[in-house]
Amino acid sequence: MGIPGTWEVSLAPGDEPPVAGAVVAGSGSAGSPGGPEQWECDVVLADGGTAHLRPVRPEDADTLVELFGRLSPETILMRFFSMKRTLTDRELERLTRVDYHTRMALVALIGDELVGLAGYDRLEGTEEAEVAFLVEDVHHGRGLGTLMLEHLAVIASQHGIARFVAETFARNRKMLGVFRAAGFTVSSGVDEEDVAWVEFAIRPTDATIAAIEDRERRAEARAMARLLSPRAIALIGMDGEFSGFGRELLRKLIDDFQGSVYPVHPTARQVAAVHAYPSVLDVPDDVDLAIILVPPPSVAQAVRECAEKRVRASVVVTPTVADGARTSAATQREVVALARRGGMRVVGPGSLGLVNTAATSGMNATIGANRVPPGPLGCLSQSGALGVAMLERAAEPGLGVSTFVSTGAQADVSSNELLQYWEGDPATAVVLLYLESFGNPRTFARVARRVSRRKPIVAVQSGRARAGSAAPGAGSDGSAPRNPDVAVDALFHQAGIIRVDTFEQLFDVATLLVTTRLPSGRRVAVVSNSTGLGNLGADACDGAGLLVPELPAPTQAVLTAGLSTAESVRNPVNLSFAAPGADYETAIRAVLTGGGVDAMLVLFSPASRTARFDEVEDAIARASGDFDVPILASFLGARPGKPGTFPVFSYPESAAHALGRVSSYAEWRRRHAGVVPVLDGIAAEQARLIVDAALAAEPAGTLLAAGPAASLLSHYGIDVVPGAWATSAEEAIAVADAIGYPAVLKAASPRLLHRRDVGGVRLALSSPEDVAGAYAAIASSLGEALDGVQVQRMVPQGVDTTVGVVQDPSFGPLLVFGLAGVEAELLGDRSFRILPLTDVDARDLIMSVKGAPLLFGYRGAPPANVAALEQLLLRVARLIDDIPDIAELELDPVIVNIDGAFPINARLRLVPARPQPGLPYRRLE
Repeated sequence: MGIPGTWEVSLAPGDEPPVAGAVVAGSGSAGSPGGPEQWECDVVLADGGTAHLRPVRPEDADTLVELFGRLSPETILMRFFSMKRTLTDRELERLTRVDYHTRMALVALIGDELVGLAGYDRLEGTEEAEVAFLVEDVHHGRGLGTLMLEHLAVIASQHGIARFVAETFARNRKMLGVFRAAGFTVSSGVDEEDVAWVEFAIRPTDATIAAIEDRERRAEARAMARLLSPRAIALIGMDGEFSGFGRELLRKLIDDFQGSVYPVHPTARQVAAVHAYPSVLDVPDDVDLAIILVPPPSVAQAVRECAEKRVRASVVVTPTVADGARTSAATQREVVALARRGGMRVVGPGSLGLVNTAATSGMNATIGANRVPPGPLGCLSQSGALGVAMLERAAEPGLGVSTFVSTGAQADVSSNELLQYWEGDPATAVVLLYLESFGNPRTFARVARRVSRRKPIVAVQSGRARAGSAAPGAGSDGSAPRNPDVAVDALFHQAGIIRVDTFEQLFDVATLLVTTRLPSGRRVAVVSNSTGLGNLGADACDGAGLLVPELPAPTQAVLTAGLSTAESVRNPVNLSFAAPGADYETAIRAVLTGGGVDAMLVLFSPASRTARFDEVEDAIARASGDFDVPILASFLGARPGKPGTFPVFSYPESAAHALGRVSSYAEWRRRHAGVVPVLDGIAAEQARLIVDAALAAEPAGTLLAAGPAASLLSHYGIDVVPGAWATSAEEAIAVADAIGYPAVLKAASPRLLHRRDVGGVRLALSSPEDVAGAYAAIASSLGEALDGVQVQRMVPQGVDTTVGVVQDPSFGPLLVFGLAGVEAELLGDRSFRILPLTDVDARDLIMSVKGAPLLFGYRGAPPANVAALEQLLLRVARLIDDIPDIAELELDPVIVNIDGAFPINARLRLVPARPQPGLPYRRLE
């Protein structure tokens, strides 16, 4: 039995402890892609601070002794079952020299202090390992034990360990709580000596993943709260080139900030009548937030001093380039590493600053933006200049900001962390993003999909021109999409993010979201005081994907009887140019009482001499409060004087566009979120063997031949139509006789991308004579390029589609679906989705292509088996998720008919990928 709370450290006579870095058969060596250095990373603690995890090293012995000396008697007793004054040399040897395979240990560091140790020791001849933890008393409750358990579970699973076991005092509730809170299914008991034992499988479950994601959300939110709710701020760099910025920030903070402000200046004793300090280290009190304005070469030193001071967060206003001096990528990495080691997160460099309008904070720590009223918008901008514009627009009546962050270069803090914060922030109702890049796209997709279920996210993402102007679609050779922006479209679509193209649209949508409820459908009634204006509004709605249905006959009758000024009541409802405000109210109430619409667009031309702005405005306001239907208004080029009661737009087109985007979002919210389904018939290990064998023969990567490719796919339930290789007409006839007629002959060389174009395909061969003639014709067309032919049974006619996977440099694998054939390729009728793929995503991907009606019985054709096609898409997605070495995959065509979805050809290219952990765990990239 091991020492409760630690590892068994006794050695048999003559045993030698393993040398650090030694490799056990089957494990990765240090320095290899699977070596122990891959487990070194930064992590976010439960309270929002940071720590650094890495595998233990022999040189950690001295710092481990120091850690032991700082432990309380209670912690020593709980961990070791007895009072120990120190660790023996033999124990230290055992704890710090591991093989990183059967025995593994991680240390946790904050700054230069070793504050935690955790590891496992495999029980010989089993798939179990004893696990134990040791965390310094002052860091209890910060989630270090749980984090190290997550990481150890991932490491152990990669080395064939399936279960963890542990023993401790039954009253050691903290340690027992770590296991239960982790989301694992724990079995436990207590023996007669009051020793508790626990054991649990480390295989991921829905509960495990949900628990890890929930801990991630809470930790990241607290990290951002440390950033956005400081009690004391230091301004570092109050001289030289940045003095103007520093003084502007200082003035704003003195005027409004509720906490303490400490200017840092190397020589001045006062700045703007506020006592200054030569270094942040000289500030006598704790500092929560440091705003750094020093020149680029001095940024790292400033962050180093902040870390030494234990500052909780920092904002680097210093731009990435200033008068030729540049904060290089290496410097940015150094800054982030210094900050995280010191428990600190960093915004920037090149940040405009931060805003928190909460009454308890009153923090406007920005450059260029003065008036920032409180409101429901959580705002992020990567661009400082556009951040100023965002704050100016957000300051308009009826809007306002809860918090704002300018992330700049996003060396550390990105939209991912801020979304986690805004999700639970009661002051934030709508999130606005201006993005140029993503921190971690897959994390962004996962987090944004969850946040969008609760709060709308509206985003402008620049860079489309850089992405290229070619039609969307995968390259004809199966390469990445010609327009990489399709990856962003796919991400936003799946995550429910409202994507807009301009800042104007960003705030049009925001105005609608904060002033009215979500529509329950796309049917819109238009009310105006001009036939031309009403038609313009109806056309704008149609262009935005909305419906303008004819109103029910009873509603038309009520309108005709109640309005002396009505020129048309079918929809649009066009009042006369001289209609008073009372007629607007009558029309609104009659239409909404009659039902049949989900939203209303009210248009008014202010050129009317008889109807005043305030009459119409008051009429809309009175009516809007009595109906559970969004009412939008456009006062044709002008805004009313009482904004905030209902959304008002300058032009009908702007209103219709915003309503169309919000209606799509509302539909997404109403739709089931979907699940990544459990698929049967998966033989992942056998598929992995095929990939490993191919890469062993071609370490740089290879294009699989048809046979191995079909075999690999079959292990995931993806069955390419059977066939066989033939190198002569006689062999082809023999294969056709065996598989049956009608048959198909195709040139089988993987070097041929489009066999039809060069005469390499012959269809509907009904006899041996047909097969012989087809072989001769293909040989004549290709000559020496012919390596042989593939003979297949011909699949009954259906809809030709294509399914594939391409790689995006930022987003990873993208699943591609569309119609097959030259015409479809020219039209770019392809859609993309990022992984993982849910069942809802699969159906939505099919429906998103323009040719989708062909699958549902277009023009009297029999409907295809769409369920089989959905299943195929899900299996391809699972395959790519499991085996990232598949760089490209093309199933073309996939014939979808009434019987199923039949891949005819498979083209599959392998490239060695970086190993990915098989279990979820949290780490900062």
